[in-house]
Amino acid sequence: MMEERVFPTHIVAVGGIVKNEKGEILLVKHNRAGWCWPGGQVENGETLPQALMREVMEETGIEIGVGELFCVSSNTGSYPGYNGVKTVPTKVMFDFVCTYKGGEPRPSEENSESAWFAEEEAARLIAAPMYAERFAAYLQGGGRPVYLAYVTRPEYRLDEKREI
Repeated sequence: MMEERVFPTHIVAVGGIVKNEKGEILLVKHNRAGWCWPGGQVENGETLPQALMREVMEETGIEIGVGELFCVSSNTGSYPGYNGVKTVPTKVMFDFVCTYKGGEPRPSEENSESAWFAEEEAARLIAAPMYAERFAAYLQGGGRPVYLAYVTRPEYRLDEKREI
């Protein structure tokens, strides 16, 4: 009798640092993570850019263009879920630099506020370590994406950081 094989479960997610014509960065005040940039899970059948455009529109009302990839990260931990989810599995995130195409920032079900901030102010407001580390990779802008591996619970721990 052959042993049943189960595919590993990962959440694939995208995020976007959206810059407007003034060089300001779009942030959302997420209900759980505080100030961060918009993004979310890739749905079945979506490309990464399609998912990011959808997520930014849903969360902020902003239409974007998706540019270059600046960070790939893995949250290698899994932890108890919320909102009826039993366990939150390992996540793989792809972060892109994006351009503003139109719309006015607004809140959503996932965030209480959306607004434009100068880059320095955005860096000060982003406090959650997993976002702060990824934002630092964006600010480095070395031309090559950065790979990060970390866990967020019970406390944040960065396990790997390198250019890819």
